[in-house]
Amino acid sequence: MIDNYLKLILKAPVYEVAKETKLEFADNLTNKLSNSIWLKREDTQPSFSYKIRGAYYLITNLLESKKVKGLVAASAGNHAQGVSLSAKKLGLPAIIVMPKTTPEIKINAVRAMGANVQLHGNTYDEASVLAKIIAKDKKFDLIPPYDDQYIIAGQGTVGMEILRQHKGNVDFIFLPVGGGGLIAGVAAYVKKINPKTKIIGVEPEEAPSMTAALSARKPVSLDKIGIFADGAAVKRVGKINYEIVESFVDDMLLVSVDEICAGIKDIFEEKRVVLEPAGALSVAGAKQFIVNNKLVDKNIVCVCSGANINFDRLRHVAELADLGEKREVLLGVTIPERPGSFKEFCTAIGPRAITEFNYRVSSDSLAEVFVGIRVQEAEKEKKIIFEKLISKDYKVMDLSENELAKTHIRFMVGGRYTKKNERLYRFEFPERPGALLKFLTHLGDDWNISLFHYRNHGAPYGRVLAGIEIESEKKKDFNRALAQLEITYFEETENDAYKMFLK
Repeated sequence: MIDNYLKLILKAPVYEVAKETKLEFADNLTNKLSNSIWLKREDTQPSFSYKIRGAYYLITNLLESKKVKGLVAASAGNHAQGVSLSAKKLGLPAIIVMPKTTPEIKINAVRAMGANVQLHGNTYDEASVLAKIIAKDKKFDLIPPYDDQYIIAGQGTVGMEILRQHKGNVDFIFLPVGGGGLIAGVAAYVKKINPKTKIIGVEPEEAPSMTAALSARKPVSLDKIGIFADGAAVKRVGKINYEIVESFVDDMLLVSVDEICAGIKDIFEEKRVVLEPAGALSVAGAKQFIVNNKLVDKNIVCVCSGANINFDRLRHVAELADLGEKREVLLGVTIPERPGSFKEFCTAIGPRAITEFNYRVSSDSLAEVFVGIRVQEAEKEKKIIFEKLISKDYKVMDLSENELAKTHIRFMVGGRYTKKNERLYRFEFPERPGALLKFLTHLGDDWNISLFHYRNHGAPYGRVLAGIEIESEKKKDFNRALAQLEITYFEETENDAYKMFLK
């Protein structure tokens, strides 16, 4: 199998439309991580993503063997641009089905290349259903995004370039994983040429499709996935891809949204470019792996896979980057309510930068503080801060990993509700025009909403925090209403942050 892929990769015609991207040394990351870090800049392709390689290879192979009327593809964006650019170069019509949650920058780019864009569903998997129907009806060729030997071989040229460009031994290559086309192609080539190089795949925690497949020893379909890293948001990996990964990939890592955002920030500070979330997976994974395995003095390559990100999502990225970098600590602190207590509290924190401070009096004697503190070494400094505050008899709660606190509470501190029948829920739904109205409509008019917080911050999904008055005898009716919403929700009534600041 691997010999066949080596041959396909070596004769791939990808440079008719793609380019050999640079392997750039990352000075700042190298110094910070005590390992030599190199960035493979696939974000500099004409389509701002490596996907053009595999798409073009498959399409040219089809043209050699048959008459092609037109092309159809389902994609969250990067594969779509690869197919569209290939179609434009080869003079073929193209229809691209994209999820409604696709960043607008990707939709506009595909349209600018002359493709007919149709928006359908909220995920790649939902879009692919319509793409198959269109391909059958029009007798167009369906171009898969990853589960095809020519797609895999085209992406494998990335690995060929890495080994050619790097003058010494490459110890590790970190790659983002969605459907598995890129890592399969790179692994097939690299493990044949230099089997000592470790191939490490990186997935978002909220879309661990390859990790799940390896655990089950076969591709499996996840019930649901998060779409923050939309370029890697795939419910089920390709069969061919899985087989290669299972045989030749050394490890798989999962990274959080916070870690991805920190990776985006790292690359921006390094090269002054902004990658999309999936494009920064490799750096996020490398940072995690280096720390966990105490690596030093290794040659490490991170493949930066794409830069198709909406500008308005940068707010969300910047907000979470410091938490992902462990550069900010969020605390809930109960302090005495008396003159001078704020000064005493700030003195206890010491000469540290306060990123935010929310204060709410809860009684004549106590006040609740939501505070963000800038740190350099989170765990070490957090311990010192805790010890200092506790020595002052302050009640302290670490909220740095509390999703409710990070997403909602930090913007809402200040109001309480005393009725016993309030229940608190957190909802998530794909963000698109009318999404909030649709949510409220489906929830219905039978419930008194006692708290409501909604923030559109450029993420691909809308998030609502709602307090709802529910009498005990109507709890079953409300649960039925929730089930009919068909969106993700979490009950947060027992969340400590809610109890501290809002209840």
